[in-house]
Amino acid sequence: MTALQDASQLQLDRLRRAWRGSALPGFLGWWGSELAALVPPRWRYAFAGGQRWYIVERQGHAWVLRRAGESLALASASDTDAAEHRTGQFARALGEADPADRRVALVLPMADVLRRRLVLPVAARDNLRQVVGFDVDRQTPFRADEVHFGVRDLSEGAGEGRFVAELAATPRATLDPLLDELATLGITPDRVDVARDLGLAGVDLLPPQRVPRRVDRQRRFNLALGVAIVVLAIAAMATWLHNRAAALDAMREEVDSMQADAKRVGALRQRLTESAGASGFLAKRKTETPAILPVLQELTARLPDDTWLERFTLNASGQIGFQGQSPQAARLIDALKGAKTIAEPSFQGTIQTDPTSGKERFYMQAKAITPKPPATAAPTRAPAPASSKGAAP
Repeated sequence: MTALQDASQLQLDRLRRAWRGSALPGFLGWWGSELAALVPPRWRYAFAGGQRWYIVERQGHAWVLRRAGESLALASASDTDAAEHRTGQFARALGEADPADRRVALVLPMADVLRRRLVLPVAARDNLRQVVGFDVDRQTPFRADEVHFGVRDLSEGAGEGRFVAELAATPRATLDPLLDELATLGITPDRVDVARDLGLAGVDLLPPQRVPRRVDRQRRFNLALGVAIVVLAIAAMATWLHNRAAALDAMREEVDSMQADAKRVGALRQRLTESAGASGFLAKRKTETPAILPVLQELTARLPDDTWLERFTLNASGQIGFQGQSPQAARLIDALKGAKTIAEPSFQGTIQTDPTSGKERFYMQAKAITPKPPATAAPTRAPAPASSKGAAP
């Protein structure tokens, strides 16, 4: 089972790499973003799988909260305000969204994030973060334990077997205090990103150990709904199979009731066929098999007197073979031309001179002509009796 799972996982990894290496993900992402820009924000949230993203960022000595894609601030809390006031401000602003659908992203200034483009082999796509984590010391001026980093696939080709990824890193000393301060305000970010226009750049710098764990309250309902759908589908299939079996049983009973008659009819038909075949077999065999006596008679009449045969064969397919000696074997072809029962005479092999008799030894082949049976004359219809109309009684 383990070998089968490994093989299936390897195949899935190959398909995943092929999908990521194609142009479809980039095209679908661009197309979706273009369509999303035409939809009002409220509708956009409704059609975005229920998730509503909020952006919280540090501006001077205050925290500002806004919806992703909008510039208008929903809440602002200065460092000089009381902790209860700031917490209440953000709680009221975030209360418009269901906690199961609410997502918060901490946005860092561009100056606090180091971003680099990396060219990696395609095999690194399946464990991109782990592969890049081994190379953070070389790609950044920090050690791996001094920074929080994130990496994303740009879906860009870079030659045969390679692709382009983006690495973003920020010092732990910069990010950790911000996360701790947000925790005191009752906000647990779902990601740490960099601003791109009014949205997010797509690079998540949030450490894996600080990713919030969410419980999907609708998962049980969806699971129960899925189980109900499966049960109903199975019940529908079972009903269809039951009806089909009932119809099949009724048809089988009807067929069984006529089986004895069908067997008798089949036996009579077989007997009639065998009788007709046996009666016509001898006649057909006689007409198809060439007669040997007419062939021998004509062969004896047409061969010269100084020619004799040593061997003669005639098989069921009408093939004639004969071997003998003659002073002039080459003239035998002309002697057999025009024969009624022998056709297509020809020499087989070469003509050789017999050292004993001095004659030419030959072997010839021909084809026996089976005479066609005479056509049976159509029976003559008897003349109709003369009409008795007007005859004397």
